[in-house]
Amino acid sequence: MLKQRLITATILSSVIGFMLLSMPIQWFSYFMIIVVLLAGWEWADLARINTNPGKIGFLSMLLLALIATGYLLEAQLGFNHQLGYQISLYNIVLWAIIFLWIQGYPSSAILWSPKPIMILLGLALLVSTWVALATILQQQDGRRLLLFAIAIVVLADVGGYMVGKLLGRHKLAPVISPGKTWEGLLGGLALQLLLVSGIKICLPEVELFNLFLLIIPVALFSVLGDLFESMLKRHRGIKDSGSLLPGHGGVLDRLDGIMAAMPMFVVVLIETRPF
Repeated sequence: MLKQRLITATILSSVIGFMLLSMPIQWFSYFMIIVVLLAGWEWADLARINTNPGKIGFLSMLLLALIATGYLLEAQLGFNHQLGYQISLYNIVLWAIIFLWIQGYPSSAILWSPKPIMILLGLALLVSTWVALATILQQQDGRRLLLFAIAIVVLADVGGYMVGKLLGRHKLAPVISPGKTWEGLLGGLALQLLLVSGIKICLPEVELFNLFLLIIPVALFSVLGDLFESMLKRHRGIKDSGSLLPGHGGVLDRLDGIMAAMPMFVVVLIETRPF
């Protein structure tokens, strides 16, 4: 299982990295729409939309929402960074509410589990994820910033998985995800030191405080996204959101941390300007 997970992760990261660095930004943004739609298909299953026509209907709404949002972002001359920031900020507020739902599970399910709520929630989270990715890409040196943001999420996930397996004793959220531990959470945060060291070597003028101010909230929010999807899967009674990625599950299983982390990255990046 671990070998398959590593092979899939290596291939996936290599392909995404190559496309990000080689494709025009606009085309990579279109590619991310495809990824979001694949995640949307899996979200439809989590929302208990059980028929293919129903799932296609949800994907149609998602695509229209993405097209409309993209038009608004590009309606003026150039990219509307302020709108991208505002959407990301509203999304953080939504994740704060989701955090309360996670704490209150299973009692909180009555608030978010009805199908209409899940549909609206999926549209809001998936669209805002794409907006955050597009906003990062449109920053100066946006490609490297996006790689940096993804690296934070990956290190939080890898550190959490490895340290949790080796040293995990105290459950982080036993009702939602028995495999996640406080030791794994701390391991994921500790692994961020590798990223900090690399940034300081390449950009010695960057203030350490501002760097940690950017990295730590993003890493924590990536864990929040992971816990949220675990809660949805636990409520749905399934292990993975899909089977497209061997060893990992579905697209949504890889996008969950990014969904929560990228809007936070946008807001903190624009507020602190560490680079």
